Amino acid sequence: MNSTIDLLSTRRSVGPNFLGAPGPSAEEIETLLKIASRVPDHGKLAPWRFIIFEGEARDKAGEIIADAYRDANPQADDARISAERMRLARAPVVIGVVSCVAAHPKIPDWEQTLSAGAVCMNLITAAAALGFAASWITEWYAYDRRVVAAFGLSPQERIAGFVHIGTATSPSPDRARPALADIATRF
Repeated sequence: MNSTIDLLSTRRSVGPNFLGAPGPSAEEIETLLKIASRVPDHGKLAPWRFIIFEGEARDKAGEIIADAYRDANPQADDARISAERMRLARAPVVIGVVSCVAAHPKIPDWEQTLSAGAVCMNLITAAAALGFAASWITEWYAYDRRVVAAFGLSPQERIAGFVHIGTATSPSPDRARPALADIATRF
C-alpha cells in the first residue's frame, strides 16, 4: 500500500473530550484550509467558508452557546450550562465550516451543500496527515439562529460542521465497521 491509502485506512475520529494541546500552528491551520478547499466544487462557486475558533475566541463562542441554551432551556441546571459553555473549548482549535448555498441556474443547492461536507472530510483527513486527531461534529448550536447570527452568518448560511482538532490524549477505539457485503451492491 502507499502512504495515502495507509492514512485513509487508519484515520479515526477522536472525540473532542480526548483532544488536547498542542493544536495546529497558524501555518498548519493555513495548510489545513488550503487542503480543505480542494474538494469537488461544481462551477467553482466555493459555497463554503471558515470560522476559526482558537484561544479566547473559544470561550467567547462558548458564552454565546451557553446563553442560547439557557434561554431555550430555562430548567437547565448549572452543570449543563457549564457543559454547553465548554462546547468549543474542548479542543485547541475548532474550525466551523459554513455552507454558503447560493441560487444558481445549473448547480443545485444539494451539490453545494455536499461540497461543504466534503470540506469537513478533507479537514479531518488533512489533520490526520499532519499528525493531529480530529472530529467533525454538528450539534444543536449549529442550527440555532441566535448562535449562528452571533458567529456572523447570514440567514441563508448554515454550519455544515465544527471540526475539532488537537492532539489525541487517549486512543480512539477502532469500532467495528459493517461488512462491505452489507453496504455495497453491484448493479
